Amino acid sequence: MQIKHLEKGFHYTDKELLIVARKLGKLATYCTRIKDESSLIRVDAERRNTEKKRDQVKVAITVDLPGKILRAESRRLDVVEAIDRCVDKLQPQLARYKELKMMKSKKDRKLR
Repeated sequence: MQIKHLEKGFHYTDKELLIVARKLGKLATYCTRIKDESSLIRVDAERRNTEKKRDQVKVAITVDLPGKILRAESRRLDVVEAIDRCVDKLQPQLARYKELKMMKSKKDRKLR
């Protein structure tokens, strides 16, 4: 699993970076293909000046899997909250991806 962090307008603290890595690692429990070398997780984080204080940090997580790209975006006050929300959005997408891949592999086995 490869993880790329792109930061615009701020930098992660060491504590935040550990929390982010732990939360992204939880995604691997939903789908074993995330642990594969060919998969890539990209985290784009940006601090913006907005009228709504709760929307200052924008985080987008893109999971590039074999045959599929999953994406989630969230705007929150804190980067950890935004990543939490993105992970919550990605979990059902990963479950669907895993289900579709398992159904395909079962069909392939029956054809053999």
